[in-house]
Amino acid sequence: MRPGHGEVLLAEGDVEVAEEERALIEAFREQLDAGMWAAVPTVDKGGRREAELVRSFEEARHADRVIFFPRAAGGR
Repeated sequence: MRPGHGEVLLAEGDVEVAEEERALIEAFREQLDAGMWAAVPTVDKGGRREAELVRSFEEARHADRVIFFPRAAGGR
């Protein structure tokens, strides 16, 4: 994704500031409760860009960005 081409900022803050961390956790939970999947962008040693699925805020705590996307229709 390129900035300005489909990305939407849902929340931002500092996990070291308790109030901001609570707001980030709430925004994260809202997306999961709405049926979205969450992924954290990664780069391997060869420079290949990928993403790792995460299921909790704690797994995404270290990330600069979390990508939310809808689950595939018809899947179980």
